[in-house]
Amino acid sequence: MNDDLFRRVRQRANDDGIPMRAIIEAALRAYLSGQGRHAPGYRFEWKTFRGRLRPGVDLDDRDSLFEIMEGRR
Repeated sequence: MNDDLFRRVRQRANDDGIPMRAIIEAALRAYLSGQGRHAPGYRFEWKTFRGRLRPGVDLDDRDSLFEIMEGRR
């Protein structure tokens, strides 16, 4: 096992208060069961919604957009 990976697993186990063995077993079970793989025929769908621009918003002014999104204006 890669030293960095081993240290990260050991630290995570320590942080979560569980045996390192439990993390490794859970990872192996997930890997062997195929979790995380996309089902055959998986297709990503991009959904869009109609909207309108708020008054005073200039899409070409990045700083102005950040101010509006962060509620500073």
